[in-house]
Amino acid sequence: MKTILCYGDSNTWGYIPGQGRRYAPDIRWPGILSRELGDDYRVVEEGLSGRYTVWDEPFRPGRNGAVLLLPLLQSHAPLDLVILMLGTNDVLHFRDNTAFDAARGAGILIDIVQKSGCGPDDLPPDVLLVSPPRITRLSAELNLKCHGLPERSAEFEQHYAAVASAAGCYFIDAADYCEPSPSDGVHLDEAGHLALGMAMAAKVQACV
Repeated sequence: MKTILCYGDSNTWGYIPGQGRRYAPDIRWPGILSRELGDDYRVVEEGLSGRYTVWDEPFRPGRNGAVLLLPLLQSHAPLDLVILMLGTNDVLHFRDNTAFDAARGAGILIDIVQKSGCGPDDLPPDVLLVSPPRITRLSAELNLKCHGLPERSAEFEQHYAAVASAAGCYFIDAADYCEPSPSDGVHLDEAGHLALGMAMAAKVQACV
């Protein structure tokens, strides 16, 4: 059996747009991924709302993805594949951060995985880097909470693809398959989770 870790933010956790509640496991894209892959795979969900690649936030502790990643790799080892989809919050909440900065943060996470020895036979797991969905028009609530420049997310694909190539890992652009709900401009609706989960399943089957 192959084991896959899905490491992400609120769109991996399953945040319902405009509500804050959580989609049921079979609606979330990791659940779709698990269903499509079948019994030969075990999918581990590690999504957390507000998670960044490498940054801390004073209002919500524990959101620095680089700090938590290695312990979680060790907790769920041995892992065959780690799917990384982070960076949305990097540009959404910090005005100085660009898509290039988010991609650099993702590169640090890749390095942690590739040096971890948390795969089979103490080798590193494979990595699938996901360029996050583009941020669209924010709701009034998110406009109040978020101080970044959402339009910078348009450059996610360019910089994430370059980081994946340099690291020698697998890559997929989520924006090719889904976009956020117009309810808030950030979070996937049920159709988005379905589309992303199906695309992920096809990609994973080609990877491991």
